[in-house]
Amino acid sequence: MFVKINGETHYLWHAVDHEGEVLESFVTKTRDKKAALKFIRKSLKRHGPADEIVTDKLRSYGAALRELGAADRQTTGRRKNNRAENSHLPFRRRERAMLHFRRMRSLQKFAAVHASVLNRAGFAGG
Repeated sequence: MFVKINGETHYLWHAVDHEGEVLESFVTKTRDKKAALKFIRKSLKRHGPADEIVTDKLRSYGAALRELGAADRQTTGRRKNNRAENSHLPFRRRERAMLHFRRMRSLQKFAAVHASVLNRAGFAGG
């Protein structure tokens, strides 16, 4: 997910479970293999190994998963990534109301708190 902070593009990575609940949020300035590797390692360490990892077709995911030896668990395809994409919708609504973010740290804090509140309220996925 692309987010602008003071006119600069940053990337918000989301890990979403099979029910659409946001497990992990991570903000980076780049969208490369190094950032994907850091995010995937962090998610797998905190939530354990996954049977299936659904991603979009960004090549950095494949490169990072190959390095971790989990390339066989990655699936991509049309409509498979919808849970992750739908987790962005309430976040976008809130971002517009706040008139964007000023710092990367405030975005990271907001994403973490917003995900936990959204998951607890049972509104995951829209």
